[in-house]
Amino acid sequence: MSDRPIFVVGCPRSGTTMLQLMLHAHPRIALPPESRFLLPGYARRHEFGDLGDPARRRALGEWITGTPHFGDLGLEAEAVVTAITSAPPTLGSAFGTVFRMYAHRFGKPRWGDKRPLYLRHLPTIRRLFPDAQIVNIMRDGRDCVASLKEAPWISGDLDELIDVWARSADNALRAARTLPGDGFHQVRYEDLVADPEPHLRRICGFLGEDYDPAMARPSELAPVAVPEYKTWHALTRSDVTTARVSSWQERLTADEIARCEAVFGDRLTRFGYQPATECRRTPRVRAVRTWLTLRDRITPARDRAEAVRGRLRGPALPARL
Repeated sequence: MSDRPIFVVGCPRSGTTMLQLMLHAHPRIALPPESRFLLPGYARRHEFGDLGDPARRRALGEWITGTPHFGDLGLEAEAVVTAITSAPPTLGSAFGTVFRMYAHRFGKPRWGDKRPLYLRHLPTIRRLFPDAQIVNIMRDGRDCVASLKEAPWISGDLDELIDVWARSADNALRAARTLPGDGFHQVRYEDLVADPEPHLRRICGFLGEDYDPAMARPSELAPVAVPEYKTWHALTRSDVTTARVSSWQERLTADEIARCEAVFGDRLTRFGYQPATECRRTPRVRAVRTWLTLRDRITPARDRAEAVRGRLRGPALPARL
C-alpha cells in the first residue's frame, strides 16, 4: 500500500470538492476542507528562517494554526504546534504534519489536500512533496464559466472568468506533458458523474489503492468534510448527478457562449468538448489570446527561476515524513 500524499486540483467550480469527498470516503484516505495555508506559507517561507531551530518551527506552527481556515480542520491548535515543533526541519514536513494529523483524526494513513489553485502551482507542490500524486478534474470550460458567474466569492468580468478556465486548461496540459505517469492523473467531470465506479477504479489504480463502493456516495461525507458556511457547495450534499452537465446552454447567453469559444474553443476540443459556434476573432478576442500565448511562454521560465531561488535561500522544502 502506498503512503504518497494526494492533491486534488482543477479549475474552480469543476467538481474538485465532489472528488475530494469521493476520495475522503475511501477507508485509507483523508482529504480536508481547503486549508489555504500552504501557498501563503510557501510565499512567506523566508520569514520563517532556519527550521533547524525548534523555536522557528514552533513559530511556523503558530502561524499555521492562526490562519483563517485552520478551524475547519477540527484539530486542536496546541497539539498541531507541538507536532510541527517535533517534525523534521523542513517546510513540507510542517505542512504535511497538519494533513497527517487530519487523516489520523479519521484513523486513516494517507493524507493530502484539495485546492483548485494548486493546479497553477504544481511545481511548488512538487518541491514541497516530491512524491505527491496529483489528481486533476477537468470540466467543460463553458460550464465552469457559468458556475463562476454565480459564485459569491469571485468577482470580475466575463473575460476574467474565461481566463480562469483557459489558464487551468493550459496548466493541465502542461502537467500531463511534464509530470511522470505515476504522478498525474486526469478525469473528466462529465464522465465521473455519468458513471462514477469505473473512473474511481482508475483513480484508485493510479493511487495504488483498492476501490471501495463508498467512494461513489460522496454526499454521505459532506456534513463531515464540507463546512456549512460554504453554501456554494450545497450540491455536494446530494447524490452524484449529471444535472449540471452542459447547463451552460441555459446559463450563458449566446454572446457569452461565443466569447468563451472564441478564446478557448481550441482547448475545448483538446479535452473532448464540442464547440457550438464558429470562433470569431474580434480585436478583443485576439488580445486575450495573445496574452494567453505569452503567458504560456512566461510561466515555465518563471517556475524554473523560482526553483533556483528556492535552492539558494530559505528553509529546506521537501517533506521528510
